[in-house]
Amino acid sequence: MALPASAKPLRADAERTVRAILEAAERVLSVNPAATMEQIAEAAGVARTTVHRRFASRDALITALATWATQRFHEAVEAARPDTAPPAIALYQVTANVLRVKIGWGFAMGADLTDAPEAARVHAEVLARCERLFARARDAGLLAPDTDLDWARRVYYALIHEAAAEAPDTDADVDALATRVVDTLLHGISKRATH
Repeated sequence: MALPASAKPLRADAERTVRAILEAAERVLSVNPAATMEQIAEAAGVARTTVHRRFASRDALITALATWATQRFHEAVEAARPDTAPPAIALYQVTANVLRVKIGWGFAMGADLTDAPEAARVHAEVLARCERLFARARDAGLLAPDTDLDWARRVYYALIHEAAAEAPDTDADVDALATRVVDTLLHGISKRATH
């Protein structure tokens, strides 16, 4: 978990506890967005006081959860090597990786982060990587030379959002959705002409 620069690093057991709380918060809040800190503590298998010791308020817990998920999102994009892998491969891998994060951390990824500058910084970095990947895809001929890259990126984000809403159960299902997203982005939904 990313800590503020002034924060002391957590001991390994404390870090495990924080992670257990965040994972439980995601599970509980995905089902019941109004869940209490006590319900989250119970799901994490820790005392309510432990949750309060780590997170001063419910809002602080949700901000930490969203920041944690944003970091997973960043790692998912980085793992796809969007600046160095061949554009078609990078586009598919980014899509599959991001879908896994959005499905696994859906509540956190949808949280309002108006008071989370670290999350905003990470999202800006991911946006810049996506813009570079789309430019590389255009230069490689995957997108038409006159493609409005900002529009293409926004359509791509919308496709990922809709695909994640399906919440598939298996990795194979996620891979199939990633293929569908990339195919729709690159080829649209019209019937292809055969020559």
